[in-house]
Amino acid sequence: MAHSNHAAMGSMAMGGAAPLIDYPKFYWAVVGSAIGVATLANVYNQILFRQRLSAAKTGSLQPAKPKAWPLVAIATTYAITREFSNYSLWLPIKSRMLRLPTLGRSSLIIINVIVLLVLGLSDLDLFDMYERETVGYRLGFVSIAQLPLIFLLAGKNNIIGSLTGIGYERLNWLHRWCARCLLLTATLHMGYFLSAWAPFDYIGTQLKENTLVWKGLVAWVMLVWIVFSSVAPIRGWCYEFFVVQHLVSFAVMIGFIYIHTPEEVHIYVWLPVGIFFFDRVLRVARLLYANLSFFHPRRDINGLLACKAEFTPLAHGTTRVVIQNPPISWTPGQHVFLSCHSLAPLQSHPFTIASLPKDGKMELLIKSETGGTHRFFKHAEKAQSLHATTDRRSVKTVTVEGPYGTLRPLRQFDSVVLLAGSTGATFVVPLLRDIIQGWKENVAPAQPSTSFFQRPRGAVTRYVRFVWVVKSQGQLAWFSEQLSTVYSDFQNLQEQARDIKLEMTVYVTCDESFTEEHQTLLPSMTSPNPNAQTRVSAEPEHGSVQYRNNSPMVIDEKSNQNTTKYGEAIREVPSNSTSNSAGLNKSSCCCKTTIDESASPDAIQTVCRCGEGNPPLSAPQALPSSPSSSSSSEDTPRKPVPPSSTSPPIRILSGRPHPRSLIRRSLEQARGEAAVVACGPEGLLADVRRDVVALSDERAVHKGTGAQGIFLHTEGFGW
Repeated sequence: MAHSNHAAMGSMAMGGAAPLIDYPKFYWAVVGSAIGVATLANVYNQILFRQRLSAAKTGSLQPAKPKAWPLVAIATTYAITREFSNYSLWLPIKSRMLRLPTLGRSSLIIINVIVLLVLGLSDLDLFDMYERETVGYRLGFVSIAQLPLIFLLAGKNNIIGSLTGIGYERLNWLHRWCARCLLLTATLHMGYFLSAWAPFDYIGTQLKENTLVWKGLVAWVMLVWIVFSSVAPIRGWCYEFFVVQHLVSFAVMIGFIYIHTPEEVHIYVWLPVGIFFFDRVLRVARLLYANLSFFHPRRDINGLLACKAEFTPLAHGTTRVVIQNPPISWTPGQHVFLSCHSLAPLQSHPFTIASLPKDGKMELLIKSETGGTHRFFKHAEKAQSLHATTDRRSVKTVTVEGPYGTLRPLRQFDSVVLLAGSTGATFVVPLLRDIIQGWKENVAPAQPSTSFFQRPRGAVTRYVRFVWVVKSQGQLAWFSEQLSTVYSDFQNLQEQARDIKLEMTVYVTCDESFTEEHQTLLPSMTSPNPNAQTRVSAEPEHGSVQYRNNSPMVIDEKSNQNTTKYGEAIREVPSNSTSNSAGLNKSSCCCKTTIDESASPDAIQTVCRCGEGNPPLSAPQALPSSPSSSSSSEDTPRKPVPPSSTSPPIRILSGRPHPRSLIRRSLEQARGEAAVVACGPEGLLADVRRDVVALSDERAVHKGTGAQGIFLHTEGFGW
């Protein structure tokens, strides 16, 4: 059959169309154009960032607002594109809502599939039995063209990400879907050959006599396994094993593809191999530079490895890992891969950096789950109990790889809304602190730039809204020092820059859709029916946060009790508790009521109370445990401390936030483009995405109403 002459097929034209070898080039013309458009958008964003900060330095009152008609036209295009790309359909299924992927992601995949099918099937008679091998050959050449793209999207040092300004972690979903598209065209490629041979009972003969057939079949089987094992629940069972088998499976598949395909297309096999080793070599080089003290002679480092980390246990099974005098720098929102082989051999996991380079330390907050993170926490607990009476600390040698991650600098936006769920604060708090640092640079004496590539100083931002959703107020100890510093700096800056405004709110809720870090696949795809959800404007069970000697004290105005910054002094909110329709659990302190901050304070009523015999949720219960202990003991009362005369803008509310109302309130006072950044569980992110799209449409952003653009960035948990 024709399959035996496979090696000579590349230069042939079938069905009056172009030669087969040209079809991979056609595909890359489309892919390259898409990457080019995204690259131009990234370049424009970089120029816009510098232009806005430059305008602010020259005294412009609205530097984040486009004025010239070309800039307004681009802003309108951005607004329409953002509304479309972030919108997702919700389908009611019984008492829950099934959330479909966003239209932006869905459109990319649908367009890719259409391009592949047009290239593979156009100008061919699909119903002619004698044309089926011709269709199969065309689809084979289209399939091989996709391999380089899959590998380009997989690397940590991502070439596409560098060009487009998108982090590798935000391209990983596209990597998986491109592999599924490859499976589609490869299956059609195989199916058309089998359907051509089946009427003549020739399949068995081909498998026995034509080695190209069974080699291609092995490659297809490996691709099926790769796609199947990459589904979220499966790859999450044992992620370390998944990574190893994933690489081995790809190596086997690439090898069989090489011996299955003609020589003309081997370039599309060698390119993925080269891309893979380029990424690996660069990762090793970055790893060596970051961790060998030889490369950092000016730093006070003892030993061969440069990174020594201190492990400290915190509330809610969280470990604080601090690397003093880190050998690398980073920007807010970036993450590193951390390894501690003495505790978790051969494991490396990504964690967001919760500090800024100017702190002189790299701080990571790691939630204990399974595997290595659980060992970190157990080691920290054990070390703390052993050294409780001494000044010795638990220090281990670690290695870091990175930093990785990309985010548009938030200093270029007029108003910024930051929302975090649970440990999502590790991503959001450094962004908040970076804006404060930009405000400091605004009032500091101007310094000449030493390089064009140096990040511009200062900030355009006037207004920042910070919202943190936690399960209990004990989690406030995670960032007590940072939030204390933020408030102190803000108070000092107000004397010199009175046009700036900062609002900070903490919500305490047992709603797991806003606080649970890791969920199964189904909860991540669904959420309670918003139509059936009770939304009540609740009186905030809040107190003031008093700062004395840089130590925030949580004060309950009714009970007049307090807790120190490290004390887990608030009654825990059980994660497995259930609530009634009012958002309460009669036997435990659990509030799921949605608080609409736009409601009038006089109209707000208290609805979140604990059961009989229990105090309100915000009533502190002081614990005599050590500052970083995660275990509780018998409650012991503390002497009341009167609230300070100046109450800082941090409110502690019982319940869950209503993202749409607080985002709307921020947008209404924006004088230029605003940014909404959220990090947390998928339930919180889905609400934020839906609300931002709705508000953009409701306000007719850049459509003649004067409403300014909204940049949205969501960062989720997951594998």
